[in-house]
Amino acid sequence: MTDLTRLSAAELANTLRSREASSVEVTRAHLDRIAAVDTTLHAFLRTSPEEALAAARRVDAARAQGEELPPLAGVPIAVKDNVVTRGLETTAASRILAGWIPPYDATVVSRLRAAGMPILGKTNLDEFAMGSSTEHSAYGPTRNPWDVGRIPGGSGGGSAAAVASFAAPLAIGSDTGGSIRQPAAVTGTVGVKPTYGGVSRYGLIALASSLDQIGPVARSVEDAAMLHEVLAGHDPHDSTSLPDPVAGFVSAARSGDVRGMRIGVVRELGGHGYQDGVRASFEQALEVLAGLGAELLEVSCPSFDYALAAYYLILPAEASSNLARFDGMRYGLRVEPDDGEVTAERVMAATRGAGFGAEVKRRIILGTHALSAGYYDAYYGSAQKVRTLIQRDFAAAFERADVLVSPTTPTTAFRFGEKLDDPLAMYLSDVATIPANLAGIPGMSLPSGVSGDGLPVGFQILAPARADTRLYEVGGVLERALKSAWGGSLLDVHLMGGASER
Repeated sequence: MTDLTRLSAAELANTLRSREASSVEVTRAHLDRIAAVDTTLHAFLRTSPEEALAAARRVDAARAQGEELPPLAGVPIAVKDNVVTRGLETTAASRILAGWIPPYDATVVSRLRAAGMPILGKTNLDEFAMGSSTEHSAYGPTRNPWDVGRIPGGSGGGSAAAVASFAAPLAIGSDTGGSIRQPAAVTGTVGVKPTYGGVSRYGLIALASSLDQIGPVARSVEDAAMLHEVLAGHDPHDSTSLPDPVAGFVSAARSGDVRGMRIGVVRELGGHGYQDGVRASFEQALEVLAGLGAELLEVSCPSFDYALAAYYLILPAEASSNLARFDGMRYGLRVEPDDGEVTAERVMAATRGAGFGAEVKRRIILGTHALSAGYYDAYYGSAQKVRTLIQRDFAAAFERADVLVSPTTPTTAFRFGEKLDDPLAMYLSDVATIPANLAGIPGMSLPSGVSGDGLPVGFQILAPARADTRLYEVGGVLERALKSAWGGSLLDVHLMGGASER
C-alpha cells in the first residue's frame, strides 16, 4: 500500500471515499509516524490516540452505512495548543496552565469534529504564542524537519513541523503577526491567515484580540483551501465574526487563473536585510507569475517602515490586558508564598512569577507601561495612528493591484540560540508578515524554492479584506507551475529525497 502519510489531505479524502483505506488505517499511520519522528522533533506536546481512533471508527462506520459525509471526513488533523479542546489538556505551552482540561471546545474544534476529522493531538508553540522560533515554549523547543539544529518558526512551529514531517496532513495554527505564515515559510509548508473575523476566535486563548486569527497549515494550497472551508463561517460566540458565506476557496485553488491579474510587489518588503537566497527565490517566482500572464508592478507602502514598532506596542498592550486573567485564583497553576501572609496579591505575584516565562514577562511589562497613565497617548495611541496609516497604504495599493506579494521572511530558518538573547533580531523575523495583521487582511505563504543553504523559502501573497479567494487563485496557479518545474512538491523532492510515488 502507498505510504498513507505521504498523501496530501485531498488525496487522503479521495482514498477514503473510494474505500482504498479506512480512516482507522490513515489515523493509525499518522500516529505511528508521530511515534517515529516526534522524539526528535517535539512538534506535539501531547497526542490523543484513543480519541483519534474512536473518531476514525465513527467515520468508517458512517461511510459503511452509506451516509453522505463532509469532504475531509476521516482525514486526521493536529491542533495548536492555544486552541481549547474539551477533555484534552490545553496549556498554550505555559506552565501557568499546566494540567488545565477545558470544559468546552473552541468553535473551530467543534467544526473539525462535525466534519469527522480525528484530532491527533496538540502541537507545541512559543508560550502564549509569543515568539518567532518556538524556543519560548515552557516544555522545550520544536525542531525543524529540514535541519534539527534550526528553528521551525514561531509561534506555530509545532503545527508547521508536524505537517512538514508528514506526522499530520493538516494542522490548525493561529496568526497574530505571522505565526502561521512565518513557520510555513521556514518549513516548506503552506500557511494561511484568513481575513480578520473570517474564522471564529472563540476558544482561542487570546494574545492580542485585535490581531489574532486562526487559520490552516497544510502541504498544498488545495489542502489549505479545503481546511479553510471547514473552519470559516459566522459564529455568534465571536462578536468580531463576519457574516460572509463560505465558498469558492477550493475551486479557486484548483482552477484559478492569473492571466491579466495585477501583482503588486511591495517595495518596503524586500531589499536590505533580506538574505540573498530569499530574494533570488522570490524573483524566480515572480518570473513564473509573469510567464503565466500576470502583470507585475511595484507598489510603495511607506507606513510599513513603522509597522514593526507599532505592532510591538499594540500587541504587548493587548497581551498585558488578556493575560491578567491568569492569576492563580480560578484555574491553572497556583503558587503560594513560602513566607509571610498569604494574600490574593501575594499569591498572584508568586503564581505569575513562577508560571510565566521570560518572553511573556517582557511583553507584559512593555504592554503595561505602554498603557500606563502619562504614556498611553505617546505609545499605544500613536501606534494605533500608525495602524490607520498602514490600512490606508493597503487601500491605496489595492486600487492599483489585485494582490500584493513579498518574501514571507527576510531569512531562512536560523539556528537555535542565534537570536534568543536579542529580542529585536527575533522580532525582525516578522517584519514582512506583521502589516497584514495590523490591517486585518488575509495572507498566504507557500514554498517558492530552496535557498543556497538548502533551506526552504516562502512566498507571501496578500489580498484585500474579504477577498481570501484571491490568495487561492494566485497560490494554486503558482504552486502548480513550481511543482511542475521541481517534479513534485518541495517537501517530496528536497526533504524526502525524491518525488513521492503516487
